[in-house]
Amino acid sequence: MQIRNEHLTDLNQKQQSVHNRDLAYVQDRISREGKNPDKVVEQLQAFQVAIPSWALGAGGTRFGRFSTGGEPSRLEEKIDDVGILHQLTKTAGAISLHIPWDIPEDPTAIKERAAAHGIVFDAVNSNTFQDQPGQAHSYKFGSLCHADPAVRDQAVAHNHEVIRYGEALGSKSITVWLADGTSFPGQHNFRKAFQNTQDSLQQIYRGMPADWQLLIEYKPYEPNFYSMVIPDWGTSLMLAESCGKNAYTLVDLGHHLPNTNIEQIVAILMMKGKLGGFHFNDSKYGDDDLTCGSIKPYQLFLIFNELVYGMDNNEAGNPPLAWMIDASHNLKDPLEDLIQSLEAIQVAYAQALLVDHKALEAARQDNDVSRCQELLQSAFRTDVRSLVAEARLRAGGAIEPLAAYRQLQVRQQLIKQRGLHVTATGL
Repeated sequence: MQIRNEHLTDLNQKQQSVHNRDLAYVQDRISREGKNPDKVVEQLQAFQVAIPSWALGAGGTRFGRFSTGGEPSRLEEKIDDVGILHQLTKTAGAISLHIPWDIPEDPTAIKERAAAHGIVFDAVNSNTFQDQPGQAHSYKFGSLCHADPAVRDQAVAHNHEVIRYGEALGSKSITVWLADGTSFPGQHNFRKAFQNTQDSLQQIYRGMPADWQLLIEYKPYEPNFYSMVIPDWGTSLMLAESCGKNAYTLVDLGHHLPNTNIEQIVAILMMKGKLGGFHFNDSKYGDDDLTCGSIKPYQLFLIFNELVYGMDNNEAGNPPLAWMIDASHNLKDPLEDLIQSLEAIQVAYAQALLVDHKALEAARQDNDVSRCQELLQSAFRTDVRSLVAEARLRAGGAIEPLAAYRQLQVRQQLIKQRGLHVTATGL
């Protein structure tokens, strides 16, 4: 389905007067603090976040899964759902596919369908954490790290296959996340497992086009609970540097132990020119993949503060980052959850754009800790939602996308078209 523009226009007109009052207030405050509100809006309009194809249906846990109805059962329907998100938010201008969950059988037709929605293809993602039907060798005890070279060769070949699909769609990067690790002491020779993984990643890297990027993800635990082959950003960075200049670390916000200082990790990786991208989500205890900004909005702001500073002070030549949501859970309408995540990301970005970095650096030089805190918290406490809404409005989206989604009864229409008892591919 596609939302009719006149319906969005009608909804926006009803909210316009309240929006204008809210916008005028924050514009005045920002202007008095020496910032240009129009420039902030322009930066928000340019900021696009990729939607993962696997997040468009209800996720699951080890204990069960509860469908929302109207879920996309084909790649074409997933692209249509991202099109709905992009039409409402004007922030979801890309989709990230997971292979083999979403193999494009006709890449040309898939590209045309995405282009009709104003969507491009972001990083493609490989899957060696599951066995697929007809697979010759199992990944039960690892993939790129496996002691058996035949298993490693199979995993490398799969990644090369994913790259070929990505080439056909116009993608320029591949993300590798490994479930490889151990649940019991003595299960691995740590050195050999690392060396095997390094050799495998180097083979994958050599199979990429020259203008592609390899994004290496990390995770401290799960599904293995004693060791993971790539448990942290330092290991990912070592592997990236061993592959070559187009290999980078990818930071997933949920892939850290509790209370990890993610903003510090971001700052150092950007200083080294080795931050490749982001997976946005939130967590309370572990890799919960909760709605971005729902648990730790201040941490999200602090991360964006480092990102903004790093992009403005890019001496190391860090490439433009790949921004993507990576969340999947069991309770909300997936499209509503993604709308809320996009809003939280844009809000944190807008707040970070308000930080006076010259004043902050001066306060640091004076060791004025209280002033440093005030400068950051002043930006964080600024209600920038009307700026985010204005960015959407100027781009042709909805002032209040979640309200529009509900008032237009999008989920009910999807259920009518696709049925109540359907399951999204890959879940």
